[in-house]
Amino acid sequence: MTVTSAAPAAAPATVGAPAGTHHSTHHGARAGAHAGAVPSRLFSQGLIGLTRIALGFVFLWTFLDKTFGLGHATPRDQAWREGVSPTSAFLSSRDGIFGELFRPLAGQAWVDWAYMVGMALVGTSLILGITMRLAAVGTVCLMGAVYVASLPLEHNPVVDKHLVYAGSAITLALVGAGRSLGLGRWWTALPPVRKLRWLG
Repeated sequence: MTVTSAAPAAAPATVGAPAGTHHSTHHGARAGAHAGAVPSRLFSQGLIGLTRIALGFVFLWTFLDKTFGLGHATPRDQAWREGVSPTSAFLSSRDGIFGELFRPLAGQAWVDWAYMVGMALVGTSLILGITMRLAAVGTVCLMGAVYVASLPLEHNPVVDKHLVYAGSAITLALVGAGRSLGLGRWWTALPPVRKLRWLG
């Protein structure tokens, strides 16, 4: 007597689901994750751009207030355009570690021009998002000088806002912050800037 056994039927890959459902579900999950990442990326880029603009406004406002005496930190009759040195009061009051180095600079025209032009250029560069590398170097020079002149610090033994400004400018330049809410993408695509990368 010969016993014939039927081959077991192959079980479907997914019970109750049509073919291709597993692949579609996986693809849909990836698409959903990508869609969720887009708003997050746009938010972070926007935040970087706003941070850059805010930092630039700090510098540009200082230039405008000291030049025209807008009545906030600088009274109108103490404005640079009225012939008053924008750096003399600060430098002449230095009595810290490097006071003897900075006090003789008070009231010198070249110091006033270097400080004010530097503030204007750095502020404009950061707001527009162009020449970010130069803006970072300018920020380090300006804020570094003020930091050294302020030693010893009054409210913190090591860190003050000038170091924070300098570090922020360096970070913004390294991450290409000029491309976010700025003209950085257009600027870096210009032929002269592509050849001279330090202008980026």
